[in-house]
Amino acid sequence: MTQEKKLMQNLRQYEVPLHRYIAMMDLQERNEGLFYKLLIDNVEELLPVVYTPTVGEACQKYGSIFRHPQGLYISLKEKGKILEVLKNWPQRGIQVIVVTDGERILGLGDLGCQGMGIPVGKLSLYTALGGVPPSACLPITIDVGTNNEKLLNDEFYIGLKQRRATGQEYAELLEEFMTAVKQNYGEKVLVQFEDFANHNAFELLSKYSKTHLVFNDDIQGTASVVLAGLIASLKLLGGTLGDHTFLFLGAGEAGTGIAELIALEISKKTGAPLEEARRKIWLVDSKGLIVKSRLGSLQHFKQPWAHDHEPIKQLVDAVKAIKPTVLIGTSGVGKQFTKDVVETMASLNEKPLILALSNPTSQAECTAEEAYTWTKGRAIFGSGSPFDPVEYENKLLVPGQANNAYISPGFGLGLIMAGAIRVHDDMLLAASEALAMQVSEEHYAKGLIYPPFTNIRKISADIAAKVAAKVYELGLASNLPRPKDLVKYAESCMYSPRYRSYR
Repeated sequence: MTQEKKLMQNLRQYEVPLHRYIAMMDLQERNEGLFYKLLIDNVEELLPVVYTPTVGEACQKYGSIFRHPQGLYISLKEKGKILEVLKNWPQRGIQVIVVTDGERILGLGDLGCQGMGIPVGKLSLYTALGGVPPSACLPITIDVGTNNEKLLNDEFYIGLKQRRATGQEYAELLEEFMTAVKQNYGEKVLVQFEDFANHNAFELLSKYSKTHLVFNDDIQGTASVVLAGLIASLKLLGGTLGDHTFLFLGAGEAGTGIAELIALEISKKTGAPLEEARRKIWLVDSKGLIVKSRLGSLQHFKQPWAHDHEPIKQLVDAVKAIKPTVLIGTSGVGKQFTKDVVETMASLNEKPLILALSNPTSQAECTAEEAYTWTKGRAIFGSGSPFDPVEYENKLLVPGQANNAYISPGFGLGLIMAGAIRVHDDMLLAASEALAMQVSEEHYAKGLIYPPFTNIRKISADIAAKVAAKVYELGLASNLPRPKDLVKYAESCMYSPRYRSYR
């Protein structure tokens, strides 16, 4: 206890978030048990330090703060030897791998090998929030080069100094990696793809979801956590999910992933065909509203969202034409929800729901304060990165944070508990519904659509139980027989840092 108090006091003395991050990474290296004890007991304060937004800056400066490699690097130079490289990792019983190729780190772009901060950070959340033992987690960065000129010319860049491998060379490396992972760790190892560029992310997910246990956090984790917020917000907005109209700014991994999961949930709840459910959802990309007349030039993942409508260039005009009840930002570009856009939402809706989801904070489509001020305190607001509560006309309004950390650790634990061999969309829906159930009346009173992170381990156990139940129901579980009480079983599986008392 004294040790923990002393460390928290030390951490709070750092003015610069990056210095706190470095101190936490040093602690993880030096005393893993204490690192997790600290993170679990002070989750709301330390989550932004070990993950977004600070991890973004850490990745940008990874070359100069690099101390000791924390995960496994697999480079293009090791083609043909990936199985041997995996065998170099000291821990054998790996249950979760988080892997990136560093091409699209948060909203910061191509950071190459320096993207390692992301799998490392994500897996520390798997342990702290989901109770997956640290020895069962493996962070991996696949180094295929970088197209970031600044890094190619940086003497401290830790990765391959060459342009990114693409096409067949890239596909073969990934194929070898996925085969080696299964050979070395078996059928049930969860491979979570993280921060891959759009074109690769969709391809890898659809290719390997048939043969491996894979999950893409940017497509599926984000979708699940946003859907949970939407289900929870119905208590404040009224109506069912199918009564609402959704407008997205951004049609990449996150946007289309969320849109598809909303459509699935609507179709499940109403019995309407998926195509019909999709018509409630509109997307705007960099060229404007996605409409039928653009079909010929759209990437495949945008095509299902091309509806009948005349083309519209500007977001504010799209809001006026579509009259959405929910506005969702997944563009990766900050400041896109202008006063004009937000005021239009407020003129159309008694309680406009505005989700500015792009990370880190600097890329958010608008701030919590802007959303509340421009809607005269009527907005329900959620964001991807944390925002402080806002006082508006003597009322304290608390923004919700649609953070993947709510879903992925519990989701991963649920898959591991059941010994799942494949991921199915119904498991994502189960996770969303479980999270939405955790929002209580007192949370709603403050305008929250997500529960606070303080009880996150309890929330994760609950999500894990609901996900595992779905795995068993779908016949995709290999850990048999099914435990009677899945919540209790989840809690019993969770790692906790143990401290022996010497007195």
